[in-house]
Amino acid sequence: MISGKRRVYTCRVPPSPSTHWSLPPELPWPRFLRLLRHPEPPPGWLEAAAALPELRKRPLLLRWIAQHPQAPAHLRTTLLGRLPWRALAAVAEDAAAHPQARQQATEKLRQLWTGMTLGERRSLALHAPRPLWGLVWQAPVEGVLAAFLQHPKLGLDPLVALIQPPLRPVQAEALAASRWRETGPVAEAVLQALDRSLTRPDSGLALGHAVPWIRALDDETRILAASRTITPALRRLIHPRRDGEG
Repeated sequence: MISGKRRVYTCRVPPSPSTHWSLPPELPWPRFLRLLRHPEPPPGWLEAAAALPELRKRPLLLRWIAQHPQAPAHLRTTLLGRLPWRALAAVAEDAAAHPQARQQATEKLRQLWTGMTLGERRSLALHAPRPLWGLVWQAPVEGVLAAFLQHPKLGLDPLVALIQPPLRPVQAEALAASRWRETGPVAEAVLQALDRSLTRPDSGLALGHAVPWIRALDDETRILAASRTITPALRRLIHPRRDGEG
């Protein structure tokens, strides 16, 4: 016996593109924030999003439009010029950001560096993009250098490459207080830079700056380091057979 009930089939109608890509307040903010990272927004949507009054008050959110691969070049340039340094640093370090956005953010940070407060420099030093490492390394403040030496992406080879003469006392002291103070290649680089810097009349360095780095080397490495040292007093201090001599 066949039942007289009729089976009713229903289907969900997908939202129209205009609904899916609307903007607040029509679109809930959580969904809107997810769409800011969508790889293929419709033409004009990013520009409309950037014009939202609410977004203009939230520059950290404008970052997602400025670095978006589909953002028009003029919009990217405009937004990057309005972003605070924290947002610029995030763009410069984000591998998913458009290459031009990363480059422009880095250049903008370079321009802002001289006008930053000490606290801002210290904060940026810990997260600075790699193209700025040379600039940060030249900061004449030990606190800034101490923060930089804790940079999570700072590796041994890049650090050794930065340690070049003339070495300044603030750099030597920051290094000696850092996690790198017992690292052999860093010790060798510091001693070599110190050797080339001690004779400069304005160096401000002393033989005492070499002591923690000499202790980080074994006898064989010290003999080799001494053979490369041109400053007699430093060479005598480094050589292991001459410990304790006046």
